Amino acid sequence: MRSGLAALLVAATWPAHAGAADGPAALPKPASVVDKGRATPAAADTSLWYDLRELEIEGKGWEDTAHFYDRLPARARALVREAVWDLSLRSAGLCARFVTDATAIKVRWTLRMERLGSEHMPASGVSGLDLYVRDERGGWGWLAQARPSQYPTNERALVDGLPSGWHEFLLYLPLYNGVESVAIGLPPGASLAKASPRPAGHRRPIVFYGTSITQGGVASRPGMAYTAILGRRLDRPVINLGFSGNGPMELEIGRLMGELEAAVFVIDCLPNMDPAQVKDRALPFVRLLRQARPDTPIVLVENITYQGSRYVQERRERSRAKNVELESAFRELAAGGARALFYIPGAGLLGDDDEATVDGTHPSDLGFMRMADAMEPVLRQAVAAASGDGR
Repeated sequence: MRSGLAALLVAATWPAHAGAADGPAALPKPASVVDKGRATPAAADTSLWYDLRELEIEGKGWEDTAHFYDRLPARARALVREAVWDLSLRSAGLCARFVTDATAIKVRWTLRMERLGSEHMPASGVSGLDLYVRDERGGWGWLAQARPSQYPTNERALVDGLPSGWHEFLLYLPLYNGVESVAIGLPPGASLAKASPRPAGHRRPIVFYGTSITQGGVASRPGMAYTAILGRRLDRPVINLGFSGNGPMELEIGRLMGELEAAVFVIDCLPNMDPAQVKDRALPFVRLLRQARPDTPIVLVENITYQGSRYVQERRERSRAKNVELESAFRELAAGGARALFYIPGAGLLGDDDEATVDGTHPSDLGFMRMADAMEPVLRQAVAAASGDGR
């Protein structure tokens, strides 16, 4: 019996993943590096600590913020509701691309809010950091995560044993907490540099506006929010304007979005709206955004299908009624000659097996992967429709 089982196990070899890469992409030494004189020596070992602000921070739509890691400009405090302003202090979508020849990387970060996690979202997603590396195929591969254990300051060894040479990294900041400061720790013989600018055609960000789902609830780690997944797949910067429980197509946010030179705007607000709000707000919101940015593609996203709705009529009707109103607005805009307008149905966003959320509404990592799969083809079309050099 055991010999037969052994034979079966030998025969059942795992196939190599078609997208797998053998290691991180090797890069030439950058022309300039961060001056080591700007680093802070560690007290306990020989590490040198570099302020993350020395690098290129992606995901910030505005430079005139009250705090460096805020998501809205300081003047927005007088324009938006208090709940929206409070949520804008969370660092969802912010990340740093950098290159280093270090074989080991540490991180130290100080949080702004005391609550590390929630009843249905782990501290690794709410308050943690997530590290990716550019692979040999030009994509991004997950490398390490840092989960906090205390408030306010945590320090973690992210990775050790990296191959020698220069490599590019992408560090995501927390989804539902904010950060006072972040620092990268490297061995004393290693150097740090900003990543090269993204190539022409990949520089303007995709701007997402929406709800807790857009903000990243409830991914296990920051890199698993659907906005982050799509940013890596399309190799573009992303601005995350997801506001948990507070993303109902408010014109104040629309006016702020109109200030941004985006490649694409994605409006994913329906989970925070009722059918009457969708009917009243969808047309004015899109028209406001189109007036500010006549040529920028706009993607409208239907409400997800609430999990378990095939068994509960109220759940089916809740999403169906909102989607009917959004589709009606889309058709009216299209009939009126609206250009570069795209639409993503909700039926395929989470799959059809009711296994993609933690609570029927908020996606798990599986749910976010499915959302990215459903959205990616439409976003590729929208990006292709974008006009202007350097997008």
